[in-house]
Amino acid sequence: MFRILKKNMEIGKVTLPYAVLTAKTPEGFFGAPEIDPAKCTGCGKCVIPCPTQALTIADRSAEAKRFFHLSYGDCIFCGHCGPVCPHQAISFKGKYQLASRTKKELCRESHFSLPECRKDAAFIPDDVLPAKGQADDGQSFSQGDFSGRLSIEETGLKLKDKIQRLFGRSLHIREVDAGSCNGCEVEIVNLSNPIYDAERFGVHFVASPRHADMLLVTGPVTRQMELALVKTYEATPSPKLVVACGTCAISGGIFEGNYAVIGGVDHSVPVDVYIPGCPPRPEAILHGIFLALDKIPARLSARNWVQE
Repeated sequence: MFRILKKNMEIGKVTLPYAVLTAKTPEGFFGAPEIDPAKCTGCGKCVIPCPTQALTIADRSAEAKRFFHLSYGDCIFCGHCGPVCPHQAISFKGKYQLASRTKKELCRESHFSLPECRKDAAFIPDDVLPAKGQADDGQSFSQGDFSGRLSIEETGLKLKDKIQRLFGRSLHIREVDAGSCNGCEVEIVNLSNPIYDAERFGVHFVASPRHADMLLVTGPVTRQMELALVKTYEATPSPKLVVACGTCAISGGIFEGNYAVIGGVDHSVPVDVYIPGCPPRPEAILHGIFLALDKIPARLSARNWVQE
């Protein structure tokens, strides 16, 4: 015991002061792919190695156009698309705060004239379509809803303030593993470690859905876990929130189409926020929780509950 106390005193405080310092991503962490419209020609070579069909191309002869589609809800951030691009149009800058309230906001689409879709074709800027779900201020969703604007500490303090207003003292979360590989669980557990210490923001994990305000669901919903997930949802008191954590929970990920899985969480229960990533980092999970809380006032109003 004294040896442990001595070691703790020597190490000192390890909780990150996020307003000045953010956790370093591990070596080899790619983050979400970002496509440079000035370099992309729509050749489609990046589509071939994509294991989850997050990148797709569809030619429409009637319109003489090729539509290029990128879905962060399907992307597992593997990085296979980058090296095969002959124009170096795909880069990885470690972006991961991409949580959204709808799947549509996780998608980006552009289109090209079919005759121009050659390896040496020039990109036509006027042909680029805005990102689906793009914010009104014109900010590209590929940068994340809060990326570059709020540090994690600022997000956490806003989260704490919102929790105080909506739930009195704290937000209780029940984590549900609906068939994941446990990669997302590792990151969720990290929220409670001394580095991230999510409890300082009022975030607490509980053992029973009857004590929960929010369900944090991971994994593609397997056929064996679907009933358990539905019963857990029904046992959670209103106004309940559901957050799909990770690519598998959004779209099924690499397990999509497997006979043993249902697919994304929204195939079984309503989902309020989607957090992409394989797995998403703790900061991205906190960001998703913050977005989910925005839906509470409308539900309270709908039920005619008076909120101080």
